[in-house]
Amino acid sequence: MKYSAKIIVKGEPDNIIELFKPEIKEFQNKRASYELEKKGEQVEFNIKAQDSTALRSVINSITKNLTVYEKVSEAEKKN
Repeated sequence: MKYSAKIIVKGEPDNIIELFKPEIKEFQNKRASYELEKKGEQVEFNIKAQDSTALRSVINSITKNLTVYEKVSEAEKKN
């Protein structure tokens, strides 16, 4: 089976794209990949995977980076 998923992040598209530039890649095992696309004030992550485990891995990787970005942004706003 082949899998695909889309994550849409609204707000701060330039910062999100800059954050993920070093991460955009096809994973070494070639079981999964993702692409970024800026659409107005949002960013779309288009994920493709060969199996559900690889799909979950990519989604976890993306959401972990977004969580760190959120926390850093919140901390900067408080200061």
